[in-house]
Amino acid sequence: MMNADMAREVREARAAGIRALNSLRRAEKALDSARGWGIMDMLGGGLISSLIKHSKVDDAQHYVEQAQYDLEDFCRELKDVNLPDVRIDGFLTFADFFFDGFLADFLVQQRINEARSQLDRACRQVEDVLRQLPADNIG
Repeated sequence: MMNADMAREVREARAAGIRALNSLRRAEKALDSARGWGIMDMLGGGLISSLIKHSKVDDAQHYVEQAQYDLEDFCRELKDVNLPDVRIDGFLTFADFFFDGFLADFLVQQRINEARSQLDRACRQVEDVLRQLPADNIG
């Protein structure tokens, strides 16, 4: 059992982790849509598919920025919980390369796939940390 202060810290960390995970999931969804439109664009979809793809990429960029902010908040909250076995060092680097300099439709598609893989890893890390947080039972 834990004291009331620690239970509050755990609840805050858990809430921050859930916010981060939700932001990451929104980014994944936007990238999935961009990937689909990118395939259509590469197959000769024309101007409309290209515009939609880039709009979805812009949406994903926005969600990644929000996820970055939420992950930073999650890391701050985790420090208050002080779990010795929790690794948070990889959280804040996944967006560093995000969509840095597109050259052609093929490269856009490749970047979308790379970003999606990075988001998958970040989601798994957040889920792992959330599972490691102790129950916030006060006793």
